[in-house]
Amino acid sequence: MRVALFITCVNDTLFPDTGKAVVSLLRRLGCDVDFPQAQTCCGQMHVNTGYRAEGVRLARHFAEVFDGYDAVVAPSGSCAAMVREQYPRLGVQAPPVHDLSEFLVDVLEVEDVGAYFPHRVTYHPTCHSLRGLHLGDRPTRLLRHVRGLELVPLEGADECCGFGGTFAIKNPAISAAMCSDKVRNVLDTGAEVLCAADNSCLMHIGGTLRRQKTGVRVMHLAEILDAR
Repeated sequence: MRVALFITCVNDTLFPDTGKAVVSLLRRLGCDVDFPQAQTCCGQMHVNTGYRAEGVRLARHFAEVFDGYDAVVAPSGSCAAMVREQYPRLGVQAPPVHDLSEFLVDVLEVEDVGAYFPHRVTYHPTCHSLRGLHLGDRPTRLLRHVRGLELVPLEGADECCGFGGTFAIKNPAISAAMCSDKVRNVLDTGAEVLCAADNSCLMHIGGTLRRQKTGVRVMHLAEILDAR
């Protein structure tokens, strides 16, 4: 299967190890993975803040760049939801984009990827992955098959962490308060690692965890699934 990696802006600029983990994992599972060099922003920020024309141009470029692949996989529920939900409203037809967890579970039909990660982990289902892509329990099903991993439930897991893209910039006090609530729930789990499928949310929560010197790490789902 010829698969294209849609890396997304946040991962490309700030979390390249996540992209590397996706490629490593998919190749281990038999996929022919390509990274289209011409890919750019999907236009989510532009459309969400009212710059529709600019967003449409980026969406059309995305459709051209990723045309012809059997599947497009993204380590970001937020950006995958943008392509799936917003592109049709913009009049742009693009190839289907899969979040990593749904690609593994639904397309490759695998839940045990051969990972080993001996740590206590809790999972935060980000808003777009939960409400936009409706990933359900796919990520936690994958985590439960990781050898050595102890998965502990997170209270208020379905509550937003407060990031919300430009929401955190426009409403910093509310955003910080929401993140404090999320961090308190994370600490109550006693987990060593907080996992999610969106690095943007992990960046937001992780910043508060570090400032409070909690010792709790944040890791993208892809990096845990690629651990051996």
